[in-house]
Amino acid sequence: MNPLTGARIILGVSGGIAAYKAADLASKLVQAGAVVDVVLTRGAAAFIRPLTFQALTKRPVHDDVFEAWTEHSSGHVSLAAEADLLIVAPASANTIARLALGLADDFLGLLSLSTRAPLLLAPAMEHNMYLHAATRENIATLRDRGAAVVGPERGHLASGAEGEGRLSPVTTIIGAARQLLGRAGSLAGRYVVVTAGGTQEPLDPVRYLGNRSSGTMGFALAQAALDRGAAVTLVSGPTRLQSPVGARFVSVQTAAEMQNAVLSATESADVLIMAAAVSDFRPATSSHQKLKKSSLSDGPTVQLVENPDIVGSLIRPGLLKIGFAAETDDLLIHAAAKLHAKGLALIVANDAVATIGRDDSQAVLIEADRPPTVLPLLHKPDLASRIVDRIGELLQEVRE
Repeated sequence: MNPLTGARIILGVSGGIAAYKAADLASKLVQAGAVVDVVLTRGAAAFIRPLTFQALTKRPVHDDVFEAWTEHSSGHVSLAAEADLLIVAPASANTIARLALGLADDFLGLLSLSTRAPLLLAPAMEHNMYLHAATRENIATLRDRGAAVVGPERGHLASGAEGEGRLSPVTTIIGAARQLLGRAGSLAGRYVVVTAGGTQEPLDPVRYLGNRSSGTMGFALAQAALDRGAAVTLVSGPTRLQSPVGARFVSVQTAAEMQNAVLSATESADVLIMAAAVSDFRPATSSHQKLKKSSLSDGPTVQLVENPDIVGSLIRPGLLKIGFAAETDDLLIHAAAKLHAKGLALIVANDAVATIGRDDSQAVLIEADRPPTVLPLLHKPDLASRIVDRIGELLQEVRE
């Protein structure tokens, strides 16, 4: 359930060199399944032509306040009524000021006054313009009216200077759009903690015991929960993945660090999804200096001790615990045993070799009083969506 799928989105593009990035944003929104109508300000049309957006969206571009009405469309009135979200990216200082003042002498101004859809602003301008008191006050005014603002970022600007004023990455803008569209979803008002990735147990400053987990499944679960309106904390071991927009991200390395982070994060949580591949063991001792082959004539001997069982040891009334079982043999037997031993409401079982580090997974959902649900091979975001939908059902059952 990607909230962008089928969403009617108006993309307002204002004047500035970052206008060219709006083409990529429009393309990515369309690829995600959104219906995108582009509105160009007069300044934007000086930087990028309407034909670019027509080709990307397969829809007409709007830039004329006196655009002809037909029996099927009443110009800005129809667009405003049908919109699920209004994104202005890039939002120049001039456009932000006009929106704050409520001016209605161009198509974007008319739309912003006519629609009841949420407004998402992605400012982009020279840093002195962004830092000017007038611009900051205009942004604050729009925030007070309910607008969401993403960025700007600090970095290299068109003038050649370094400063705060770069348009946020397209992925960040899309993440913010997903969060706005999903905020009234099935998990609205719920707080979900998700763990992801593998932990690393140090042998010395440069070596560690770990596993091949990429964190993909946990990050997909965090995004799926955000898509349904949940507040999300994502506790992750080392990974190269980007945290979903809107999630509170906590980075950890070892199992002990993850346990402490989970204990803190779940104090007021409704759900814990334990998707991390936590190392079962750690070295009994860790060297403060890199181990040298020359000092280990017979090879190193590593004594291991057990790591804490994070989810099994966490007992909090009202906390719905979801676990994962990645096994290499007797999958259903081992998964069912973990379900009962750890006090889980649901466990997701899959083959460890075929799943860890891969982009897709075939899983079985196991619950205490329900036959196992065997799912087909799914891309991990699609599997995450199925899992989170079932979690929503379990929460509803508890409430009833």
